[in-house]
Amino acid sequence: MKENNWKVEIKANTKNLKFWTFLWVISMAFATFGPLFIWSENTALNVVAIIVNIGFGAGMIIANRKYIKSLDELQKKIQMDAMGIALGVGIVGGLAYSLLDQSNVIRQDAQISYLVILISFTYMIGLFIGQKRYK
Repeated sequence: MKENNWKVEIKANTKNLKFWTFLWVISMAFATFGPLFIWSENTALNVVAIIVNIGFGAGMIIANRKYIKSLDELQKKIQMDAMGIALGVGIVGGLAYSLLDQSNVIRQDAQISYLVILISFTYMIGLFIGQKRYK
């Protein structure tokens, strides 16, 4: 019985995390593309869109924390290992990327989106390896 309650809780927390992540992604797209295609460069609307994005981001962070707290010890370890590796790669890779830009080794300006992609792939690979390692 307790096992079923735990599974139901994880399922509900996963659904909640998906919901907040969806809202955050949509609001990010809205804040990014709204000024280009909808409201031109209206500063007030830009600020509102960014504040809404931050609010949904906070909701996503809280939902992610709740999701992780509901996991068993092994799943928590896998998540924390993947997050730790992604954080390290993000900091080391991001600062190296910034240095490449500052020293004009790369021609274009450093873009934050590349760092987000690097962190995301590192996290996903870390989760995949962790799941395989502990099966």
